Amino acid sequence: MSEISLSTAKIQKAVQAGVPLSITTYTLPHQMELYMAEVLTAFLKELNQEGMIEYMVYCLGELTTNAKKANTKRVYFKEKGLNINDPHDYETGMENFKNDTLDNIRYYLQLQKNAGLYVKLILQYAADKIKIEVRNNADLTATEYKRIHDKITRAQQYSSVEEAFSAAVDATEGAGLGLIIMVLMLAKIGATGDSIRVFSENGETISRIIVPINKEHKEKISMLSKELVDIIDTLPQFPENIARINTLLNDPNLKLSDIAAQISNDVALTADLLKLVNSAAFSLTNPCHNITDAVKLVGINGIKNLLYSLGSIKSLGNSTKAQRLLWNHSYRVAFYSYNLSRNFYASERAVVDDSYVCGLLHDMGKVVFDSAHPKLIEKFKKLCEAKALSSSVFERLAAGTNHSEIGSLIAEKWNFPKVITESIRYHHAPTSASNDTKKLVHIVYFANMISHYQENEIEFYQFDPEILKEFRIENEEQLQNISTRLQKAFKEET
Repeated sequence: MSEISLSTAKIQKAVQAGVPLSITTYTLPHQMELYMAEVLTAFLKELNQEGMIEYMVYCLGELTTNAKKANTKRVYFKEKGLNINDPHDYETGMENFKNDTLDNIRYYLQLQKNAGLYVKLILQYAADKIKIEVRNNADLTATEYKRIHDKITRAQQYSSVEEAFSAAVDATEGAGLGLIIMVLMLAKIGATGDSIRVFSENGETISRIIVPINKEHKEKISMLSKELVDIIDTLPQFPENIARINTLLNDPNLKLSDIAAQISNDVALTADLLKLVNSAAFSLTNPCHNITDAVKLVGINGIKNLLYSLGSIKSLGNSTKAQRLLWNHSYRVAFYSYNLSRNFYASERAVVDDSYVCGLLHDMGKVVFDSAHPKLIEKFKKLCEAKALSSSVFERLAAGTNHSEIGSLIAEKWNFPKVITESIRYHHAPTSASNDTKKLVHIVYFANMISHYQENEIEFYQFDPEILKEFRIENEEQLQNISTRLQKAFKEET
């Protein structure tokens, strides 16, 4: 399109991170309708849901047209001196609404824009479901609410579009046949009757469609992810020295002096432990140079987390530019996670202790393709071909789609504790975490989102509102304040 460009990078980021993607318009010109359809098409293609495109584009057109019409009604009724919430005035106004507005549509659209009435599209993929919302900032009247829900209920009684056409319908507001057809179309892609909701909330009318992604495709992706982990025979275990110390840590009779002695035998591990102890995380008055003191300061759990971190980095690799960029992002998220845990969960030692390692390893699924040998990549490509999957499926997996599941499967293969595994699996879907890990998952999600926000890869509206509330963020200014403080502290630390 000439004036509105489609950002495929933003769509990919929204799909991979499970964050909402929003488009707002005040007059919904034809060019904007085409653009919205184009974005939805690209969004569904990114999810390999091409079979839904025709149906969902139709639904989008119906919902945006209805939202635009609702806004036009508000300015029309106001100009005519009619109360849209009064049933008698409503019937009176609707008698000439269609003809009056069609004859002078530009005038009424300009009134909408002047009044700040918008139509907003929100797309989101999360928890294996696709959500499409169309919002306009005007509450439904009682009459509108009743008519919409009557149409949805009626649609569920029809078995085909032809049957709906032949049925007698009320012609006062264009018969509402489009809404009935939309419900029937959703049924064709496996959506149930409760997949669509229309309601008012906080001064907005929200038309929401939630449909599951194609079950067969989901199962194929999960199968591929598991087979990918199985064929990565270059990652069978941790480095031998780290695995040995990790095993010793499970001995309840082991003394801290014994652990210190084992670590002292490994120069690189000793250096990493001292580096950690002397970081801002421990805020020591004087630098620690003794490995025995360092072990006492960090504790058994801290040593374990250090081993998980070092083992992952050494096994997955950090030699290429792409790998270094990924780990640099992970170090930032780890630092942010630790500082957020200290500020918001200071009294919960386990949360604070585990926050750094959970933040550091959250993206390890992305590193797999960068660390994999070319022969492994070729083997995985052939696996996709054998399963009759298009090359785009492989390309999207390689680009990071499903990296959360791939990373968590590797963590399970290495017998990582549940809190680390779930932080990896759910860092883009924090509300899916179990109760015993959700605090850490929420911390890692928030730290990761802040990092991407600082890179201008996401916007404020894309943060989960419930997570913002948990960290006492009510507006973007507060988010910017906490982001600036974390960024400044990280620069000082590095």
